[in-house]
Amino acid sequence: MKIKDIDKYNVIYDKVDALIIVNEDNIIQYSAMIDDDGTCLKTKDVTGRNLFEAYPNLTEENSTHRRVMKSGKPVINENQLIVEQSGKAYVIKTSTFPIVHEGKTIATFDVSSNLTLKTSKNDKGNAKSKLCTVDSIITNNPEMCILKERLQKVAKSDSPVMVTGESGTGKELFVEAIHSASRRRGKPFISLNCAAIPDSLMESILFGTVKGSFTGAENKKGIFELADGGTLFLDEINSMNIDLQAKLLKVVEEQQYMKVGGEKYLDVDVRIISAMNSDPRAAINNKKLREDLFYRLSVVMMRIPPLRNRKEDIPLLANHFIDYFNEKMNREIKDIDRAVKFFFNDYSWPGNVRELRNTIESAFNMAEGSVIKKADLPEYLSYYNCDRSLKTKNFVGDGLAQVVGEFEKDIIEEVLKDSESLSEASATLKITRQALKYKIEKYGIDYKYFLRM
Repeated sequence: MKIKDIDKYNVIYDKVDALIIVNEDNIIQYSAMIDDDGTCLKTKDVTGRNLFEAYPNLTEENSTHRRVMKSGKPVINENQLIVEQSGKAYVIKTSTFPIVHEGKTIATFDVSSNLTLKTSKNDKGNAKSKLCTVDSIITNNPEMCILKERLQKVAKSDSPVMVTGESGTGKELFVEAIHSASRRRGKPFISLNCAAIPDSLMESILFGTVKGSFTGAENKKGIFELADGGTLFLDEINSMNIDLQAKLLKVVEEQQYMKVGGEKYLDVDVRIISAMNSDPRAAINNKKLREDLFYRLSVVMMRIPPLRNRKEDIPLLANHFIDYFNEKMNREIKDIDRAVKFFFNDYSWPGNVRELRNTIESAFNMAEGSVIKKADLPEYLSYYNCDRSLKTKNFVGDGLAQVVGEFEKDIIEEVLKDSESLSEASATLKITRQALKYKIEKYGIDYKYFLRM
């Protein structure tokens, strides 16, 4: 038994995200996601199931598995829309090969790279089957708490919602929570990253195609048809071709669409939620977003604040990620030390919650004890304090004594963060305890605040 002629073809992906083997009866014999560290995580929820039940948008015509089974020839580097039973949709670049035994094709072997949204995995490594709820949003921030209350009100209607916020703030978390709290929660939830799909594919992915409408066209469902009755989340909507936005506007206004190559409009019942990581007004001015489409999509606007504006959430989120990675990586990390807590509070988190999560994961790989220390953090963060100190000093108009004094104050505060007592801090600074107390009073440093942490 062998995978026929696999070495003859130029199959080069930056990263393979999934493997699947399907037999001649369309039963999935093996399925696995490839984790970031290269580990294969078996997706037990689809193994043993019929391919067309696990991925309901696939048909005899558009399935690379069926085409390879019939022809015995590989399909190489083809872009394909995949929709899971949960409603998650993504575009993959896939290559499918025949598995041959005694001259007969008995199964197919498929490798693919996800071109759009990466499939989340639960703690056991299986494909994520449940969407986030309002309880999944971890916060103590007053603005975020108000957003959670608004979310539950918004979920009761079918009005379009636009969620804005910097990359990594958790926009999709809010979008999934809206769907989960809505009357549509039992219907499909389809999420599509507009920035990851080529313009040439976008229209057919949205609306579907009619066989014969162009060379190689087959009868395929688009995500509007697949999302009927449910919610369609269009992430980075400003990345969609401006001409195609006009067609999208018609769907939003009239709940009707036409397939590529079709001759009649089809009715659809879909709630559209969109998201952007930039200012909508700037996108309109830069001709990246139609103004009329913006008005229709932003009936309800929700702006997720960046992590630097909700510092009280950092300890909560850090503890949440510690619990998560303890289970995933079989560790027993109990806490982060005082110096890391101060650093986390002081850092601006340009990558927001996503950066904090990645920072904790990185520290798990380096930590040797039960407490995460500053030395365990990613190397790029070690340059932050130096850069910040230099950038925050205004030398224009300041005398040397004032500039030196500001640096001295910063140094004393940094040492206090790492110290259990004034005696320890003075020893580190190589000055007497009395001299340290004098400087603390001189610069108005609340040393008790630092020592309490």
